[in-house]
Amino acid sequence: GVEHDLVGLADLGADAPAPPEPGPGDVAAVLFTSGSTGPAKGVVYTHEQLAAARDVLSQKYDIGPGTGLVAGFAPFALLGPALGTRSVTPDMDVTSPRTLTARAVAAAAASVEATVMFLSPAALSNVVATATGLGDADDHALGRIRTFLSAGAPVPEHLLAAAGMLMPHATPHTPYGMTEGLLMTDITLDQIRQAASDDPAGGVCVGWPAPGVQVRVSALDDAGDATGEPATTPGVTGEIVVHAPHLKDHYDRLWWTDRTSRLGLDGPRWHRTGDVGHLDDQGRLWVEGRLTHVLHTPDGPLTPVAPEQRAESVPGVGRAAVVGVGPRGAQQVVVVAETTTSRPRLAAPDLTAQVRSAVDPRVVAVLEVPQLPTDVRHNSKIDRSRLSRWAGQVLAGGRMTTP
Repeated sequence: GVEHDLVGLADLGADAPAPPEPGPGDVAAVLFTSGSTGPAKGVVYTHEQLAAARDVLSQKYDIGPGTGLVAGFAPFALLGPALGTRSVTPDMDVTSPRTLTARAVAAAAASVEATVMFLSPAALSNVVATATGLGDADDHALGRIRTFLSAGAPVPEHLLAAAGMLMPHATPHTPYGMTEGLLMTDITLDQIRQAASDDPAGGVCVGWPAPGVQVRVSALDDAGDATGEPATTPGVTGEIVVHAPHLKDHYDRLWWTDRTSRLGLDGPRWHRTGDVGHLDDQGRLWVEGRLTHVLHTPDGPLTPVAPEQRAESVPGVGRAAVVGVGPRGAQQVVVVAETTTSRPRLAAPDLTAQVRSAVDPRVVAVLEVPQLPTDVRHNSKIDRSRLSRWAGQVLAGGRMTTP
C-alpha cells in the first residue's frame, strides 16, 4: 500500500540540511538516445556541460529571461528554466509527437506569450495538417513567434515553409545535433533554399557550425569504414566528427561505446557522431545518413539520404528509405516507399521503373508500405535497419508482413 504522500514527504525533509551545492564537474543529468539505431544509450552531462549548452542556445537564438518558449519536445523543456524563459509544453502525448495539433500549439503559445517555439518534425507535420479552422486568437498567438526550431530528424523544406505560413513573422531554423551534443550546426529556411542547387553530392544541408563548435569528416574507405584522418576537405564523404564545450561527458556504464566514440581523436571533447556526410566549399555540413545505414554494394559504399531524396521526387511517393539487402560488399539496392497503398506490396512495374530512373539503375526492387517504421522519440527517424531485414525476408520469398 501507499506509505507516504507528497505533503508528508515534504514535511519529513523540511528540517533536513540542504545537500551541498554541485560543482561544475558533478553529474547533472543522464539523457537517453532515441534508440533508432540500437538500444537507447544513457548520455551523462555535468553541470558545466549543461551550462555550456544553455549558453550556446542563448547566444545563437537570443533566448533568455523574458522569452516565452513553447517546447513541443519534452527534453527541450528542461533547458527552458535554465535559460530563464517562461516555458510551456503543449497539450499532447509527449511519447507520441504526432498527437500535437495546431490548436494546442496556439493555446500554448498564447499562455506564455511565446516568441520561440521548438517542435519535432513529426509534431510539426501534424500541426500543419490540423491548421485549418484556427481562429483569430490562434493566429495572433502564432504571429507573435519570432524564432521557430525543428530538429531530431531531417526536416523537408516544404514542411518548414508550411510552418512559416502559420508563423509569418518567424525565422524557421533546423539545427543539427544529437543527444550527445544538442546544437552542432544551424541553418534557416532561406539558407536551405539557397543551398538546394549548390551541391551535386546531395544529402541534407544542415548549415554552419554553431558558436564554439568545430566539425571534421573522417573519410570512408572502400569498405565503408570511417578510417580517414578527420579533416575539413570539401566534398569528402565520411563520418561526421564534432568538438564543442557542450558535448556529453561520457556514456553511462558503456565503456566500449564511450571509447569507440573517441577512437583516433585528439582529446576528450571530440565525438564521432555515427552520422555520415560531407563539408562543402562554403563550410556547410551536409548529412547523408547514418554510418550503420551505409549500403555496402559491389561498387563501394552508398549513403542513403541523397537517393532517398530522389525517390521522394517521384509522383505518388511520400517518404522513402533506401536499404541494402544481402551480404556486406555485395548488397543490392532496395527502395521502400510510402504510398497510398493499404498494405505492404511489391510496387507495380511502372512505379518501379520511375523510381529506378530517378534513383539509380542498380535498384533491384521497390516495395510499397502505408507507413515507414520510425523511432519512438521523434516519430521521425526512419528505422532503416528494420526495413533492411524486412526487405531481405520478403525478397527471399517470405510473407509480405508489416515492417
